[in-house]
Amino acid sequence: MVMESNENRVLEGLFLRDKPAKILLGLHTSDDPVYVTILSKEANCTYSHTIKILDALKEMGIVDFEKKGRIKQVVLTEEGAEIAKHMDAMIKRFLKLESSEKKAPKSKKNDKKPRK
Repeated sequence: MVMESNENRVLEGLFLRDKPAKILLGLHTSDDPVYVTILSKEANCTYSHTIKILDALKEMGIVDFEKKGRIKQVVLTEEGAEIAKHMDAMIKRFLKLESSEKKAPKSKKNDKKPRK
């Protein structure tokens, strides 16, 4: 059994969780400047938890902060935009699979009469 490194657990905890994914996708889909408060509302997350997630993303080089007066805007880096694009595509693919699974008729096991 291979032991996971602490870094792998941090990455899994960050990207395979609902709120960090919503924050990343919120940054990806927005055309307007994005503020921390907007991201926290979209992710249904507290402001302080959103800051904690964004700080972790900043350390990885995925987001950056731009200060405009007293307000701090959050922007994706080039690498972050690429990751968010792939995450968005992956989620859309899962949704497509899920919807096609619901539409497909379920086969019945006992369609044929039993042989005598």
